[in-house]
Amino acid sequence: MSAVLGIHHITAMAGAPQENIDFYTRTLGLRLVKRTVNFDDPYTYHFYFGNETGQPGTILTFFPWGASSLRGRHGNGQVEGTAFSIPAGSINYWIERLATLDVAFDGPDTRFDETYLSCRDRDGAVLELVEHAADRRHAWANGEIPVEHAIRGFHHATLSLEGYERTAELLTSVLGFRKADEANNRFRFICGDGAPGKIIDLLCEPDRARGTMGVGVVHHIAFRAADDHEQIALRDALRDAGSDVTPVIDRQYFHSIYFREPGGVLFEIATDPPGFLADEALADLGMHLKLPSWLEAQRARIEARVTPFKLPASNNPAWK
Repeated sequence: MSAVLGIHHITAMAGAPQENIDFYTRTLGLRLVKRTVNFDDPYTYHFYFGNETGQPGTILTFFPWGASSLRGRHGNGQVEGTAFSIPAGSINYWIERLATLDVAFDGPDTRFDETYLSCRDRDGAVLELVEHAADRRHAWANGEIPVEHAIRGFHHATLSLEGYERTAELLTSVLGFRKADEANNRFRFICGDGAPGKIIDLLCEPDRARGTMGVGVVHHIAFRAADDHEQIALRDALRDAGSDVTPVIDRQYFHSIYFREPGGVLFEIATDPPGFLADEALADLGMHLKLPSWLEAQRARIEARVTPFKLPASNNPAWK
């Protein structure tokens, strides 16, 4: 049976582009690996933050709508929180950093024998930093965080659901996850070796109101397919299980299919290739506005309408 390889990326809604850039590149020390536009709304940026190359499993992306845009409401039917993996022994560094930068946080706390902090970005998106001793992924070493404390990629994502059983059935019977643990109303599922980036938590909250889309809320979560062949096999399995799945859509840096899981969260399955080096050299990632071929004729109009922003010098590997 085909199975996903873990989390590919998570996409959320943001407000002002500059605040979004500053928080994720400077406060959290991620690299802006791609700046493009929402292919379905080309006058809105699409920012991709991650490690040096934008490795699948490290990418948090945003559609920054603007500072005055409608704010979302957190609730059921959403990805409630995005958790990043940090090296063991790094919690005290992050406590000091967040306090120094006036970022409110809770913790440290322990869950499933792991130590973590929770905080929110400038738009209210829920984030966690989770210590993990065996995450071998390479952090963005040229950012503003010492590499020994820097974010490695996703640890897990938390889905808020009115009831978790049907979502759990989809994860285990179609996507290749298996149940690993539970505590109170939180149910943990893993795929593959269960390493960071291969973990999904389902939070059962029957009395919580339904969430609404807007700034500060996650739009969708994407899971990894090894290639086009595996993606089609997963699409067939989802269709056979009764899911209403889109055709394959070209997202330039990966190919995507979309569907709603039973609890209402928008799921995507995205291919690992071709990746973010398809149209930029490694040293140039994130330095220029990249458009797909079908939007190049509109470049002048798009560039005139999107909001200018300043990119930290640390985004470029040549910066010292």
